[in-house]
Amino acid sequence: MADSLLKNKHLLWRAGFGVGINQIDDLKNKNTKMLIHELFKEDHFTEITYDTPDIDSTADEMNTIAPAEKKKEMQRVYRAQNEELNLNFLDKMVNSKEQMREKMAFFWHGHFASRVLNPKFNRQLLNTIRKNALGNFKDLLFEVSQSPAMLNFLNNQQNKKDHPNENFAREVMELFTMGRGNYTEKDVREGARAFTGWSYDKEGNFKERKNQHDEGNKTFLGKTDNFSGTDILNSILNQKATAKFITTKIYKFFVNENVDQNIVNTLSTSFYNSGYDIKKLMADIFSSSWFYDQKNIGNRIKSPIELMAGIMRILPMQIQNPENLIVYQKLLGQMLLYPPNVAGWPNGRAWIDSSTLMLRLQVPQIWSGLRPLEYSPRQDDDIDMGMKSKETALNKSFKNPNITIDWNRVDQVFTHKNCEDYLIQNPKSLDMNTVNNFSDKSTKMTIINLMSTPEYQLM
Repeated sequence: MADSLLKNKHLLWRAGFGVGINQIDDLKNKNTKMLIHELFKEDHFTEITYDTPDIDSTADEMNTIAPAEKKKEMQRVYRAQNEELNLNFLDKMVNSKEQMREKMAFFWHGHFASRVLNPKFNRQLLNTIRKNALGNFKDLLFEVSQSPAMLNFLNNQQNKKDHPNENFAREVMELFTMGRGNYTEKDVREGARAFTGWSYDKEGNFKERKNQHDEGNKTFLGKTDNFSGTDILNSILNQKATAKFITTKIYKFFVNENVDQNIVNTLSTSFYNSGYDIKKLMADIFSSSWFYDQKNIGNRIKSPIELMAGIMRILPMQIQNPENLIVYQKLLGQMLLYPPNVAGWPNGRAWIDSSTLMLRLQVPQIWSGLRPLEYSPRQDDDIDMGMKSKETALNKSFKNPNITIDWNRVDQVFTHKNCEDYLIQNPKSLDMNTVNNFSDKSTKMTIINLMSTPEYQLM
């Protein structure tokens, strides 16, 4: 297999969501530098939104509804809007030419994890992350920290002078910037005092409530002054530990969970000196020869979203019931907009257990109509966001996504090609005799069987 094919396949999975059907023909001969350039090309930014209509709470018919029914209707609308946001984000991952932006947004979506009911706040945070995904980490940190979704999720609405709430300050330091070991409990307490009064109005606009802000001196990271929340974030960004923490997390996500400390040190120093230029950091990674070392290829287990998006990119499909893709997200353990906690999703082997592995191996067959879905989502109020209802797509009875795959197009694209060279990151590790034993030698069955192997779970 051509070396450029191996490299390009690796790049498309790490810097995006896998090989698209329209990329197959020239992938073998494509110059990797040219592919990197295409991946980083950013078109005009378009926001992700939803079309589900809002409830007009002032409407006469709403005012005649009992409070309990009104609450139920509000929950139904919120659920529909959040589901639409979820699916529109997934659609961007599958169909956007800006694969690097959406992959980076997917990373930040897990890094700046938040889970709130309000779809307007979710939409705002999601688009903040997407807009700044390849921009400057300082801008991203400030906009996320001042978003109503994050301030709500981390209880900063309750952070007031004389009664500071430390949740927001703690998570900003521990999970978003410096990481444990680079601050003290006193820094958390003093930082929380600096963030008192950070809030938002009903429309979701950031507001500093001066009457709730602690104007006293605070001692933070060894310095004493009348620090504001802005001062705290700037002080955190001045710490080289922040660049190191972010770079390490990016390396683990995009390169290898086993960190090469020398490489990370070099990358983080450059990241810090660039003033936190995310695009430069990612370009440094993807253009480095070590990124394409054999030990870094096919060593990561695809997350459920990466698995689903990858299948959808390689198989041209029409989906009649896309809302039921959310059921698969739940069954596989990763629902967009619903991280398990503020630390985001775990990675690696955490994705695989006895039930999820079997479903992962069966998804290509189920989506191709060769077998029924024999799993039911557990009722999980934590993930259902307290919005259980007969109408939710997360209950036990739901239609399959009703997927129609254009196998004729797939046939044409893969004519005279070895399917495994394009679908499997390390084809040499695959026993093609076993794959062929379960196939009628058609392109359709070969691809379905390849996607049903443990090797396809790796990227």
